[in-house]
Amino acid sequence: MANYLVAMEAAWLVRDVENVDDAIGVAVSEAGKRLNQQNKEFVEVEVGATGCPACGEPFDSAFIAADTALVGLLLEIDVFNADSEEHAARIAKSEVGGALRDVPLSVVEIIEDEAEGDGAEA
Repeated sequence: MANYLVAMEAAWLVRDVENVDDAIGVAVSEAGKRLNQQNKEFVEVEVGATGCPACGEPFDSAFIAADTALVGLLLEIDVFNADSEEHAARIAKSEVGGALRDVPLSVVEIIEDEAEGDGAEA
């Protein structure tokens, strides 16, 4: 069994916003609040990055149309004592998905921790 860091992308919809900075702030705040209400304070929430199609430089994942924003959030969770990367991904999606119902989640990266497990499962 091994420990893993699982990174997931979430699509967060924010209504009645006028600029990208406000949309990002609201999305991160709302996601953090919902996770904290479900005792998932250990999940890290950040704005995601998208590569520019023209130059490849990363920029914040947020798009606004008609005062409604779609914000891409990056959620990271440590999963302990998983049997495989697939098992770690299932655990992570279950933990985060239970708190963020109706929010699309996609696993984007799984990194195995080289240190030995400590017996706890996230």
